[in-house]
Amino acid sequence: MTSQRYRILTLLTCIGMFLVLIAGVLVTNTDSGRGCGTDWPLCNGKFVPAYTVESMVEYTHRALSGLVGLLVGATFLVTRFWKPARRKENVLYAGGALLFTVMQAVLGAMAVVWEQSSIVLALHFGISLFAFTCTWLLYTLVKGQSADVKQQTTGSAIPKVVFRSIVAVLVYCYGVVYLGAYIRHTSSGGACEGWPLCNGEIVPELTGSTAIAFAHRFAALLLLVLVAILVLYVKRAAGKSSELASIGNKALVLVCLQVLSGGLLSVTLSNEDVYIFTGLLHTVIISALFSMLVLLAIRARRLTR
Repeated sequence: MTSQRYRILTLLTCIGMFLVLIAGVLVTNTDSGRGCGTDWPLCNGKFVPAYTVESMVEYTHRALSGLVGLLVGATFLVTRFWKPARRKENVLYAGGALLFTVMQAVLGAMAVVWEQSSIVLALHFGISLFAFTCTWLLYTLVKGQSADVKQQTTGSAIPKVVFRSIVAVLVYCYGVVYLGAYIRHTSSGGACEGWPLCNGEIVPELTGSTAIAFAHRFAALLLLVLVAILVLYVKRAAGKSSELASIGNKALVLVCLQVLSGGLLSVTLSNEDVYIFTGLLHTVIISALFSMLVLLAIRARRLTR
């Protein structure tokens, strides 16, 4: 093993976990969760499934998850036992990726064999998001190490309250992500027609699916406001030209794109072919936003006084 090969391994693991994330969304958006019946790991009792859209989508997701799981396991073993890579933060991210990948696989198998509630199914995406974030953080760290970049964040010390504020927004962001996943699994997205208004009203009648869909829209708007305030707070504490400010600016751009992609998702609900792609775009952006907020929290923690 060389540093270059290790970096390539972490990159492939990150890309693979991202593809697993996307494949999971495709399973949900195409309603293919039962494409293989209640069999696992086989598909309707067969190693090679029958050629139907649902079975192929579901089985492809399973196969991809298995292959990426092996990559995650290999990355952890190399990180843990190859001396040049055995750094505390590297092992933490590699171990986190392995833990959440195993949790994701177990939850996925349980969802197939035993029918789960929408509340539990929504957790599947959240766990996948954690697994992807860990692989992305590991690759980012290893890339910096390979480029001989100083790993310790430099800059002026910041108050603990700044770090706590970032963590609070991060936790809230995860709540918004979970609510969005819950909407997918309950098929509540169409309850709010039109955008940005819901059924032509600022505040619609809050009953049933409409309440769920409106709650997600309001939560997403509040997330935009919170991230904007947080970025201003970070700039004031760390300086406009600091690394924290740069990461914060990226998070702000991403949350703006996320709100706009949510609007695009709403107006394409009636077109199933287009909706698949707008749903994927929405997932890509929220994954990037969550990962960026995690990175912001990690960097802020190093500067906390």
